[in-house]
Amino acid sequence: MMMRTRTAADWAALVLGIVILLIGVVLAIGGVWLVSLGGSSYYLAAGVGLAVSGLLLANRRAEGAWLYIGIFVATLAWAWWEVGANGWALVPRTVGPLVLLVGVLAISPQLVSRRSGYGAAIVAAACLVLVAGGAFAIFGSSHRAEAAVGVVPPQATAMADPSPLQSGSDWPAYGGSYAARRYSPLDQINRDNVAKLTKVWTFHTGDLPNERTKGTYGAETTPLKIGDTLYFCTPKNIMIALDPNNGTQRWRYDPKVPDENIPYTAACRGVAYYALPNADPTQTCATRIIEGTLDARVIAVDAKTGVPCADFGRGGQVDTTIGIGEHDPGMFSITSAPTIVRGVIVIGHQVLDGQKLDAPSGVIQGYDAVSGALRWAWDMGKPDAPAPPAAGETYTRGTPNMWTTASGDEKLGLVYLPLGVSAVDYWSGKRSAREKEFATSLVALDVTTGKPAWHFQTVHNDVWDYDLGSQATLVDFPTQGGAVPALVLPSKRGDIFVLDRRTGTPLTKVEERAVPQGGVEPEQRAKTQPFSLYHTLRKADLTEKDMWGMSPIDQMICRIQFRRATYHGMFTPPTSDGHSVEYPGYNGGSDWGGIAIDPARGVLIANYNDMPNYNRLVARPEADRLGWAPRNQARGKIGGAEGAGDPQSGAPYAINVNAGWRLPVTGMLCKQPPYGGIRAIELKTGNTLWDRPLGEARTNGPFGIPSMLPITIGTPNNGGAVVTAGGLIFIAATTDNLIRAIDIETGKTVWQDVLPAGGQATPMTYEANGRQFLVIMAGGHHFMETPVGDSLVAYALESR
Repeated sequence: MMMRTRTAADWAALVLGIVILLIGVVLAIGGVWLVSLGGSSYYLAAGVGLAVSGLLLANRRAEGAWLYIGIFVATLAWAWWEVGANGWALVPRTVGPLVLLVGVLAISPQLVSRRSGYGAAIVAAACLVLVAGGAFAIFGSSHRAEAAVGVVPPQATAMADPSPLQSGSDWPAYGGSYAARRYSPLDQINRDNVAKLTKVWTFHTGDLPNERTKGTYGAETTPLKIGDTLYFCTPKNIMIALDPNNGTQRWRYDPKVPDENIPYTAACRGVAYYALPNADPTQTCATRIIEGTLDARVIAVDAKTGVPCADFGRGGQVDTTIGIGEHDPGMFSITSAPTIVRGVIVIGHQVLDGQKLDAPSGVIQGYDAVSGALRWAWDMGKPDAPAPPAAGETYTRGTPNMWTTASGDEKLGLVYLPLGVSAVDYWSGKRSAREKEFATSLVALDVTTGKPAWHFQTVHNDVWDYDLGSQATLVDFPTQGGAVPALVLPSKRGDIFVLDRRTGTPLTKVEERAVPQGGVEPEQRAKTQPFSLYHTLRKADLTEKDMWGMSPIDQMICRIQFRRATYHGMFTPPTSDGHSVEYPGYNGGSDWGGIAIDPARGVLIANYNDMPNYNRLVARPEADRLGWAPRNQARGKIGGAEGAGDPQSGAPYAINVNAGWRLPVTGMLCKQPPYGGIRAIELKTGNTLWDRPLGEARTNGPFGIPSMLPITIGTPNNGGAVVTAGGLIFIAATTDNLIRAIDIETGKTVWQDVLPAGGQATPMTYEANGRQFLVIMAGGHHFMETPVGDSLVAYALESR
């Protein structure tokens, strides 16, 4: 008997059947595991059904096509039952099965009779309509997210700015002023004409990574504009002055920071400006630009020429490592702009997270802005000790540091320090009582004495790396008794606190709530944590239904990981017997970009991240076997995001953080979108005015392949916003390499432009020769995986 020759349709049915069979087997095996963990039974049932369907299709049986269509219909019904019309949640549940459905329908005419084929086509058409509805929900929801859900309140009472340098036509400090409102009263660019905004000049710094420093750059700088000059710094601390009208370089000073002093990120967030009181304006260094460097120097140069100030320290620089003791290159650095209050330069340091218990001190130092002399040093471990320490002694090692930017009140003489965690972030067994008292706190320091006036702690005995990354923003807060000098403090955990900046007393309710216990050394865990009742950027606790991925297999893996992990909501302690889920993760809530406040409208603008981390404490013997060591040793070669394989040497546990909770092969995130957003909040009440995802999917996709889809997915974001009297919010920050103008009243994007590299920096705006400019550093960021560049980009309205 002759064998029938296989046709192309036969081969298509065989290949498709085998693919569906394999997918079914994987889902069935994983489904058994998931059910055993108490999870959804869908994957087991669907897996068994797909395996049978694939086997039938491989044997050219029409029942295989009908069975697949039935499974697809059941999948749609299950997906709708589980997540409703949530477009992003429907993606992994329906898109992959839809692709296979198209293949099944393509081979169906070869498998079924004409009459039954009509029936299959009708069922398939109905399925396609349902899926099209899901796709519409995805696109529709991304656009609906731009609609306002509240009304911007009437104009608020004008707020006085306690800073000696205030934004107006200039931008004289990192946050606009030392009040850190990130607000400009300029309104030449407004909602009516912003669509005409155009790029007018681009300046290239030339500071780009070499082979040795590749994978470390993060250009986070916000320029200053004072008078007729624009000032900024590059990732490796080159200070540059430009003509603000056309971007022409006026001077450049390179402090020659060695490559080995780059910490986790080569970043300089900004410089500071200082004018000597009563000085002759023609005097050398009567006005000066001051920066901190990656190798922990403070440098002052003449604002007019860029020449180091000979009367400042030694030849224009001060070594802040005196009294620090042992510090490997890159372990002790300055990445944020100095804050100058009453002639004192206040400096904190970035001490690399998670490296070793015996890390350099987190001491805060105050230097004379004229001479560079050390005025004081606040060592929380030895608050009454002389500064610097005596020969042979050091500041207390391993104490919480201030890696971000302080704000200040010139009238009160207070500087507000957002502090981090002790040297070992995820284990607290060796922390002193003073460390536990001050870590993850906002500390108000008397700038004349260097002594704390008050402090407010946002996390008790922090083992989640919830250090305060944002500047506190100074406002006059409206109360029934009148306006109160206050500050608004955002946090990585999402809560926003409002405090009397004179005393630290909360002006809005803060509630101590019971939190999950357990983890390693459970006796160390605080029974309660402070929760702000004013406002939080934090979303609801995660559930299994929130797990995501590219396909049902991805989603099933994430569900299994979720079910296996320890998670009891916010403040779930890290554990060594498996993973724990930390949500929000260490990147926010609110990070170093901080918030912006429109004092005229009484509106607070906060961009935020909404991603979990997947953590595991690794016992010391296992970490040693894996070769985990501080970054100056093997750690630098391991790579990965911050917290990935951090050794925590000297502690019984290392830490392994899966930042964002990524899947290992596709690189997709386990939590469904959005991953970041921007929100308008009424300052007086803390009520949300509008909230929307921030960032398009255009540069994101599986396996690191950009999807190029102009869909508002809500991407991770780093960098802040600036608000103007023109009713606009300007922000980049996202991973889609766009800068946007957003209408403050509606939350709608009214203008955007593609940057030449990632925009992980806060923009600023100023006026020069009667023209308003918008400037952003487009330098990219290794942690955000955006393209690295060296472009400072300026926008303005077309000249009339």
